[in-house]
Amino acid sequence: MRKRELVRHVFSVRKGDQVKVMSGRDRGKTGRVLSVHPKKNAVVVEHANMIKRHTRPNPGKNIKGGIVEKEAPINVSNVMIVCPSCGKHTRVGHTQLPDGTRTRSCRRCATTLDK
Repeated sequence: MRKRELVRHVFSVRKGDQVKVMSGRDRGKTGRVLSVHPKKNAVVVEHANMIKRHTRPNPGKNIKGGIVEKEAPINVSNVMIVCPSCGKHTRVGHTQLPDGTRTRSCRRCATTLDK
């Protein structure tokens, strides 16, 4: 059997971005991106795709047992970035600044998404 080739995905979504969930059971919810998983092609969004995890207590690591609710990853194709200036969900474009650097930009209002 061949090893599966690892494909490096380039995301337009970064940690800390405000995104809107476009499909799935949490469609319409907005939240901050907590983490990005390029190998899984997924992102974890705050307060979206909540799952219940049954955990065993571990006094050595100071972990209480019980049912814990936490966020699960969502495929990156199911979220869209919310533009901070126009407040709408948008696709991400890339514009080149006069100094030669490339920044992410809103496709609706053409403002830069990077700070």
